Amino acid sequence: MNVIAGLPAHALLVHAIVVLAPLTALLGILCAVWPAARRRFVWLVLVLSAVNLALTPLTASAGQWLYDRSSAHSPALETHAERGATMIYLSIALLAMAIVLALHHVRSANSDAPRTASAVVVAVIALAVGVSAIAGVMRIGHSGTEAKWGIITE
Repeated sequence: MNVIAGLPAHALLVHAIVVLAPLTALLGILCAVWPAARRRFVWLVLVLSAVNLALTPLTASAGQWLYDRSSAHSPALETHAERGATMIYLSIALLAMAIVLALHHVRSANSDAPRTASAVVVAVIALAVGVSAIAGVMRIGHSGTEAKWGIITE
């Protein structure tokens, strides 16, 4: 899938990643620190992280197709390609975080005993993965913007 309706698929798919990854990260952090949010959104976080993981290799493949078709590989494009290759690891981490959240939710729902230690561990994991994913998407996107449009100073 390299072209969608005549447009490069990468240009379209990347917008899904730019929305899904940070949204999943923020909802994951929210679920980790607020039990009421976890009860409502934990399964949504799991689904969003799975969709994000499924779209990541498609987006990277479409980006590689564009890269291979380009005759001039600028340093900015090289940087974007290198950073873009790391998105799969961030997407895997988001799915792992969502699974940990779901397991924590199920364990907490099936027990009356407070799970303070596990709640703290889950919150730290969610915060670390969430912030890393958001920062990664921003770095990848910024390098892609520089590669396509150059540095905009205004």
